[in-house]
Amino acid sequence: MAEVRLEKFTKIYPGNEEYTVKETSLTVKDKEFVVLVGPSGCGKSTMLRMVAGLEEISSGSLYIDNSMMNDVPPKNRDIAMVFQNYALYPHMNVEENICFALSLKKVPKDEIKARVTKTSSMLGLNELLHRLPKQLSGGQRQRVALGRAIIREPKVLLMDEPLSNLDAKLRGQMRAEILKLHQTIQNTILYVTHDQVEAMTMADRIVVLNGGVVQQADTPHEVYNRPVNKFVAGFMGSPPMNFLSAEVAEGPNGLHLKGLGSQDYELPLRDQILTEKVQALKGKKVVLGIRPEDIYDASNPKAPEFRDSVIACKVDIVEPLGSELYVHTHVGSESMIGRIEPDVQVQSGQVFQAHVDPMKIHIFDPGTDVRVSG
Repeated sequence: MAEVRLEKFTKIYPGNEEYTVKETSLTVKDKEFVVLVGPSGCGKSTMLRMVAGLEEISSGSLYIDNSMMNDVPPKNRDIAMVFQNYALYPHMNVEENICFALSLKKVPKDEIKARVTKTSSMLGLNELLHRLPKQLSGGQRQRVALGRAIIREPKVLLMDEPLSNLDAKLRGQMRAEILKLHQTIQNTILYVTHDQVEAMTMADRIVVLNGGVVQQADTPHEVYNRPVNKFVAGFMGSPPMNFLSAEVAEGPNGLHLKGLGSQDYELPLRDQILTEKVQALKGKKVVLGIRPEDIYDASNPKAPEFRDSVIACKVDIVEPLGSELYVHTHVGSESMIGRIEPDVQVQSGQVFQAHVDPMKIHIFDPGTDVRVSG
């Protein structure tokens, strides 16, 4: 396996003034599963294609196993890539598709047979080896594409949104299969997706990109619970984090947030949230971030713990999802979504008493969008 190191990776297309990828530095450790995630056009697929050698590197350096790869042809980089559209040969059966690269390299037939057997067993394709791609389901085609990549035993496996063409149930199954595959073959994986569920459930580390720039690279737990800025906080999470305008003020019991959503509500600031940066914003406007799952209905057993952190809001619509309710509300002119218990009786037009967990709030500097709370 191999370590992949990007140093000041940059891509700018001729005739463009904007960078697609701008001076990105990133190290993917040996056997690590790293997911690049971000909105469309953020540069994640371009970065992957530069690692693969399918796009020229405008500036910066690429190292695989401490060897510079900038001018090395794709076929000599010892990598394999799985694409979004499978790219299977329609006239070849499953076995022929999987072993095609080995056949081109003139690998002995008995070795090819052994590696096909091993790969197909790993991916549950033994019964499908003689079928054509048109006779396969979407999930089966994706497994064939994976098999074609891993049979080469590459140092690095690159995946560019490989599950985006599958339905929701099949995506869940394939996520589990890819994770099992990684545990078995223990190779280095760089995986691109716009789906945050894939990122959160599969990655050892998540790299969040925006505008060709890395916003944060950390474990799923840290990215979700300690986002470095407002963009990361709003991108990771479904429904996304709520953002309300507020002001840091001092009262008889210490610092608190007032004027939430331009309304006369206050939230106390607990010591665990307070930092020197928050204290420096006393008397100034800030952005308050609240995740939907940190909002509770008054009937919830946890609600009494948060009786000093209540926001009264007007309900717009209610979305029942079976196991939970999404309550869409507004606080003044600003919107807020709560993810609450499914048996709560709440209707459009009602006033909803949102009990907010004060230990889970986030505070952002509106000038820089950087998170300043503890």
